[in-house]
Formats: sequence, structure tokens, C-alpha cells
Amino acid sequence: METTNEYEKKWWKEGRCGVIGLDEAGRGPIAGPLVVAAVMFPVNYHHEAIYDSKKISEKKRKELFQVIIHDALEYHIEIVSPKKIDELNIYRATQKAMEELVERFRYKDGVLSDAMPLPNCAFDVIPIVKGDQKSVSIAAASILAKVTRDCIMKAYDVQFPQYGFAKHKGYPTKAHIEALHRYGILDIYRRSYAPVKDMCQLQFDL
Repeated sequence: METTNEYEKKWWKEGRCGVIGLDEAGRGPIAGPLVVAAVMFPVNYHHEAIYDSKKISEKKRKELFQVIIHDALEYHIEIVSPKKIDELNIYRATQKAMEELVERFRYKDGVLSDAMPLPNCAFDVIPIVKGDQKSVSIAAASILAKVTRDCIMKAYDVQFPQYGFAKHKGYPTKAHIEALHRYGILDIYRRSYAPVKDMCQLQFDL
């Protein structure tokens, strides 16, 4: 497994040094935040181990997290609350966070995203399907986002051990749904997501 820097190289050859890769972690869970990350590497950067965060081990992700923040010219991470997700919907919350991250960079010449169009971005944007497997910048962003989110969910597990957040990371597994029904809805749940939404409606009806 290895990403390439072919998308980046095309722009680097055109003299565009500020190429930003964007990705997220946590669109599917019913609990916890969405985490979005953005990474810009030096021209001609390549690292054979940086790949889709979902395809590599937790230990490797943590190691690469340190490599990425050391090697990147610039990087930014945004944490989007469950409340904001409920207000905007997950698609728009992801899109808005990505657009805001791009604006934080000191300079930028182009953006590579993991399949997310960014219509409000004033720079060239290429949304790449499975971009975290095809672009080293997007793959790096996926690792920063995934490691950050996993750390948050492990912290929630310490605070609320009965829910099992360290294991399922907020995804709606059978054990998680059972815990949700047994112990109730916390503030970190996304109330616009089923089955949380269904439970809220049931409580309202009662």
C-alpha cells in the first residue's frame, strides 16, 4: 500500500508550491466530533508509508502523525462539535470546516480534497474519489484527523466507561446501541442521527 504524489507533482511542475491536502474522520459515528485536517508538504515530498488512515494500524498511524507534523510546511486541524453537525448536517459541516481550514494557510496555490467539492474556495480544487489512497497530502490529512479523533474518543471513554467509546469510537455498533438505550443520550451524541434522533423523538412523544 502506497500513495503517490502525482496530483501534487502536476501542480509543483507548474510552479504551484502551496498544495493543500484535506480529509476528515468521523462522518459516520453517532457520537463525538467530526475532525477535519489539512496538510501542505514541501515540493517533491514523498513518503511511502503515508496512506489511507483506515488501512494502517493504530500504532503506525501514531508514528506517522509525528512524521507528518514534523515534515509538513504547514498543517491545521479543526474539531467540529456534534451540535454544529446537527445544525448544518454532516456534509455541509465537513465542507465548511475544509473551506475554513484552507483560509488559515499563509499561502495556497491549489487544494486536493477527498471527494469533497469546495465551491466557496477561491483556488483550484480537485475532489479525488478515494483521495486518501491516491494523494500523499490527502492521506496525511486523513492520518492527522483519525489520530486526533481517536484520542478524543478515548478521553470520552475514561469519562463515560459504560458506553465503550474506546472500542467503537462512536460508530453505531450493536454493543454501542445497547449502551445508548441502557444509559441514555449524552451531550456528545449527534441528535440528528438515527437512532439518537429516534430516541429523542420517543422521549418527546412520551
